[in-house]
Amino acid sequence: MRRYNRKIQSVFLYAILIFYIILFLSIVVFKYVSPFELFNENRTVYRSINILPFQSIKNYLIGTVDVSHTVAFNNIFGNIVLFIPLGIYLLLFKKNKKVFASFVSVFVISLSIEIVQYIFGIGATDIDDILLNCVGGIVGILSYKLLTVFIKEHSKIRTVIMICSSIIGIPLFVITSLLLMNR
Repeated sequence: MRRYNRKIQSVFLYAILIFYIILFLSIVVFKYVSPFELFNENRTVYRSINILPFQSIKNYLIGTVDVSHTVAFNNIFGNIVLFIPLGIYLLLFKKNKKVFASFVSVFVISLSIEIVQYIFGIGATDIDDILLNCVGGIVGILSYKLLTVFIKEHSKIRTVIMICSSIIGIPLFVITSLLLMNR
């Protein structure tokens, strides 16, 4: 019976991970163009690059960019919040639970996203996005490590993450899906 429960838990965790990846890609990579339009030669190409660290963040905070406070807030905190689960899931699903290796994975994933955005012309390539994404990844990694201080048994950690992911992730996925369908 215990093995059966562990299998169900694993299936559920992987399902949540798949939902997270779909949500993540919808928000980060396919924000301006759907995957079906990616290779359409008539689509609008949106490409810009910022290689000055903290430039975009500073512009958002002091208001030198012509965007609403909501857009600035979503850009700064959205980049952080979206990468928190990545930091958690990296440690949850990896055999190697080393913090530095997980951080490097977060960095490489974030850098890859920025490169893909530039190559395909589907968004702004910004060093600040990488910095903010890494902050989110670190928060996730440290959250997982903090959880292991209080809960020693790996199966209980998985249960806590499964419950928290359900409580936070499922409503967030539904809300985001509705917002994405209405744009």
